[in-house]
Amino acid sequence: MAPIADHPLRYALTGELHARPFPNVSAPQVVAYVAIKQAGDAAARDRDRSEDVAHLTRLLKHYGAPLPDADATHYYGAMGKYWLKWEQHTEFVTYTAFSEDLSARPFDPAEFDVFPDHWLDSTPGQRLTSALLRLMPSPENPDQTKATLREWFVPESLAAAEVLDGAAVVATDFRIDPGGHMRFAVFVPGDTGVRRVGRIIQRLLEIETYKTMSMLGFALTREISPKVGEMDRQLSDLMGKMSAQELRAETTLDSLLDVSVELEATVAKTSFRFAGTAAYKAIVYQRIEALREARFEGIQGFGEFMMRRYEPAMRTVVSMETRLQRMAARALRASDLLRTRVDVERSAQNQAILESMDKRADLQLRLQHTVEGLSVVAISYYAVSLAGYLLYPLTEVTGLSKGLLTAIVTLPVVLLVWAAVRRVRRKLG
Repeated sequence: MAPIADHPLRYALTGELHARPFPNVSAPQVVAYVAIKQAGDAAARDRDRSEDVAHLTRLLKHYGAPLPDADATHYYGAMGKYWLKWEQHTEFVTYTAFSEDLSARPFDPAEFDVFPDHWLDSTPGQRLTSALLRLMPSPENPDQTKATLREWFVPESLAAAEVLDGAAVVATDFRIDPGGHMRFAVFVPGDTGVRRVGRIIQRLLEIETYKTMSMLGFALTREISPKVGEMDRQLSDLMGKMSAQELRAETTLDSLLDVSVELEATVAKTSFRFAGTAAYKAIVYQRIEALREARFEGIQGFGEFMMRRYEPAMRTVVSMETRLQRMAARALRASDLLRTRVDVERSAQNQAILESMDKRADLQLRLQHTVEGLSVVAISYYAVSLAGYLLYPLTEVTGLSKGLLTAIVTLPVVLLVWAAVRRVRRKLG
C-alpha cells in the first residue's frame, strides 16, 4: 500500500510552532533588547526581507559567530560571551542579547554596547524600542525589593507584580531612561526554573514591543484628527445645504464626491494601522494575562497601569476608526440621496423636453398640412395649364372657347391631383 501523500507545507507549519522556544535564563543576568522597524509599510517589506538577514549577518560577523541561513526568520545561538536571540516579524525584527556580566551600576548604558554603534548606524530602519532588563536573585526581605524598585524607577509610574504564582517579581515604569532605553527589573527566587525565567523575560519584552506597535495607531489618530474634523465639518455643511436646498443638486453632488474621495483615501491609509493596533493590543493583554500577576507591596500591576494609561489611548484609536466608518457611511447615504434628487430633476427636465417636442411635432404637422394644401394648388395650376394646352386644338371642333374649356377641366384635374397627393401621403405615412 502506497503511503499517504503529505501536504507540502505540513512539516514547515508544524515546525513553525516550535521554531522560537523561550531561552533558558538564570540569575544574575542582564538582557539588552532592541526592536527595529523599517520606515516603509509592512506590505512592501513582505516582498523582500533580505536586508534584515544581512543586518543580522553583519552583527554575527563582528563577533565571529555562526551565520544564519539566507531565508532565516529566527536565530538563537552563542555570540562571543553573549547569547543572541533574533526574530523576524511582520513589521519589525527583534534582537535580544543575554549576558551574565552584570554591571555594578543598575541599568548601565554600557550594557547595551553588545550592539556596536557602527552596526546600529547601519540599521535598515528605525529603533522602535530598546530595553535593558536586569535579572537578580530575590532579596529575602520584600521591603528591600520595594526600596530597590523605588530607587530604580519613577515611583508615580512604577508597575510591579508577583507573576506566575510567585515565580518572580517584575517591575518597570514604562519610561525611557537617560540612556534611551526602557528599564525592566526581574527578581527571582532560587527555586524558579530557568525555562520559567525565560518565559517571563520573553513576555515582558513582548509587552513592551507590542505596546509600542499599538501606540503607532494612536500617533496616526492624532496626526489625522484635524483633517478628519475638517472633512466632518464639510460633510455636515453639505448635508445642511441639501436639506435647505441652497445649492443645485449637481453642484452639491460634485462637492460631496470630493469629500467622499478624500474620506475613502483616509480610510485606506489608516485601515492597516488600525487593524494592526487592534491585533497588537490583544497580544499585550494576552501576555499580561499569561503572567498571572498578583499585587506586590501595594504597587499597581501591569494590568492596572495599562487600564489607567494605555487603554484610553487604544479607545481613542477605536473611536477614530468608528468615526471614519460612520462618516463614510453617512457620505454614501448622502450621495445616494443626491443621486436620487438629480435623477428626479433630470426626469422632470426630460418630461418637459418631451412635451416641448410634442408641441413642435404638432406644429410641424399643421405646417405640413398647410404645405400639402399649397402643393395641391400649385400642382393643380400647372396641371390645368398643361391640360389646357393639350385641349386648345379642340376649340375649333367643339366651338368652345379656351376659357370655357379650361374651366371644364379644372375641377377634374384638381381632384386627380388631390387624390394623387393623398395616395403618396398614405404610402409615406
